[in-house]
Amino acid sequence: MKYIFLFSILFLPLSGAFSQFNENSPVMVGAEILIEPGQSPEDVEHWFRLLKENGFKITRLRMFEDYMKDEYGNWDFSLFDRAFKAGDKYGIKILGNLFPATSFDDIGGFKFPRDEKHWNEIREYIAKTVTHFKDYESLFGWVPVNEPGAPLPWNQSYTKNKFEEWKAITPLPATTNGIRHFTFDREKFTLFYHPWFLRIMTEEIQKYDTEHAIHLNPAEIFLQAEMYEFADWRKFLTSLGGSAHAGWHFSYFIREQFAMAMSANADFLRSGAKNLPWFMTEIQGGNNTYSAHTPMCPTAEEIAQWLWIVIGSGSKGALFWCLNPRSSGVEAGEWAMLDFQNNPSDRFITAAKIAQLVNDNEKLFSSTKYVNPNINVLYVKESMWVEEKLSRYISDKQNDARQKGGVIKSALGYFEALSQHGYNLNFGDINDFDFDAEDYLNHIVILSHQISIPSKHWSNLDNFVKRGGTLIVDGLTGFYNENAVCLMNNDFPLKNLFGGEVSEFKHVDKLFDLDVSGQKLKTHLWQGTIIPHTGTVISRNNNQPTGIINNYEKGKVFWIPSPLGLGAKISKEYEPLLSIFEQEFDNTGAFRFKKFHEGVLMKNIETSQGVISVLINKNKEKQTIELIGFEKYKPHRMLFQDKGGEIVSQNKVYIYPEETIVIDWRKK
Repeated sequence: MKYIFLFSILFLPLSGAFSQFNENSPVMVGAEILIEPGQSPEDVEHWFRLLKENGFKITRLRMFEDYMKDEYGNWDFSLFDRAFKAGDKYGIKILGNLFPATSFDDIGGFKFPRDEKHWNEIREYIAKTVTHFKDYESLFGWVPVNEPGAPLPWNQSYTKNKFEEWKAITPLPATTNGIRHFTFDREKFTLFYHPWFLRIMTEEIQKYDTEHAIHLNPAEIFLQAEMYEFADWRKFLTSLGGSAHAGWHFSYFIREQFAMAMSANADFLRSGAKNLPWFMTEIQGGNNTYSAHTPMCPTAEEIAQWLWIVIGSGSKGALFWCLNPRSSGVEAGEWAMLDFQNNPSDRFITAAKIAQLVNDNEKLFSSTKYVNPNINVLYVKESMWVEEKLSRYISDKQNDARQKGGVIKSALGYFEALSQHGYNLNFGDINDFDFDAEDYLNHIVILSHQISIPSKHWSNLDNFVKRGGTLIVDGLTGFYNENAVCLMNNDFPLKNLFGGEVSEFKHVDKLFDLDVSGQKLKTHLWQGTIIPHTGTVISRNNNQPTGIINNYEKGKVFWIPSPLGLGAKISKEYEPLLSIFEQEFDNTGAFRFKKFHEGVLMKNIETSQGVISVLINKNKEKQTIELIGFEKYKPHRMLFQDKGGEIVSQNKVYIYPEETIVIDWRKK
């Protein structure tokens, strides 16, 4: 019984938490100040004053235990008191990022206790830190763990013990006709353990402070999406954030696509936050010298692109990592928006310009909401589990579909294609999609190469289409169930919905052409051959059906069992992929471009008076863009442009390479 009590607390609602974020709160821009010994009082004063004078409203502080507690167990908070007093003086809000003692070369910080003794030490640290700082006027909220979502430390006793407790009360998945299968115990426990532990960290904080927000910033979302069950996070959070460092987190993209990566990252977090406010906790602000995977220094233009993308994705703002360069450690001298003489860089100046503009239009931006386009690119965590389980036994560096990451890259192929036609998108976990609506007319769900479809979602997808939805399916979607059992053998459970069955899949080539409705599409690795039942053939190869459309009650399913999303992403030939579904996308009534524009994207947010559009041009040529869907609005003013872009007419704009333009539309 003690195990049941221990773990059931996750599902009880938190009480007393006060969220400073709400749907009408101001959008805030900020930068994290790195506090460490050796800094002068004048330096700290200068940093907070600099934030204030340049329109920044918020910072985050890593509350290093190692800088507050000495080797004899004595506590001295004066280093951070100086910062909080400066925050009070200059009106800068502070997110306190709890940072229990860890090794000097630990970049990301504490994630889980090693053992019970360590957990008691962490609890003492929380009690001391929260009690001391909770009454500062500048305190905005707490970040219990920096960048949660890391792989679990299976070799540590605390994790091992909790895993055994969890297994004792968690039934194994039932067998199917006696077939042996994988159980994915560790993956399921990871989904449980992250929110459970973050919850008890939050409860420790709220023993001493129930007035301030609780915020978290998961990182590496494209690589680690299978670890996040945000439905359980939302039960104790007051806002969700994330880290989006190009040098660390955008490895599935080349530099010219980093704006696209930021857009996908933002949409992922908004989907995870659902009805909670979201706020981008970390954006790369400066050069990474020896740390991170990809060396780079953001340009001023990229800073503008990333910040406006985040704002245009419905965020309540963003923080840059970081304002000042740290002096020691793995990241010494890196990531900063100030130079070594404490002078603003061009990156800082650009971010400040945007911060001031947002502040000057506080009422307008406070009312913004993301324009929901009803186009949903979904991923399935179980697909990522199966992919990783099966690909670990092979070594194939040439074919994306046979490596970890193929599932997410395939979904991103559609995201990138649709974004370059100007569409707003929802990009997120199938578990966060609302399958309970009565009508899905002109709603689209895309499942691109989601190789495992858990049985709990078979009826959800069926009802979505029956109620008018359009389902677009490609690749090996539905090849396995949640236990990696092949569903294509014998009686395929989705055959009525999809309109047929797969005869077999054949390896063809890394890239090959597939003719769909007269359009040549780049396809990756495998071609599926269909036995149609109720579906109408829309694609053939060697006179064999390779794609069908199935009208199913009020909705329809497009099923092309070859990896088109991966083919588009690998080849960078995105436009043909859109053409075969063009009418379906147009039927959503979404804001969009009249035609495809390579390297250009648009984000739209509703305001109390109209719409704000953010357009980014990563193409090497100036683009003339005709906009669709704005007939009820008129361009009121250009809020921002940094290269000379202009509004030519009611529905036409010019935008130059690397430019960001932001248009304020008002209702006619």
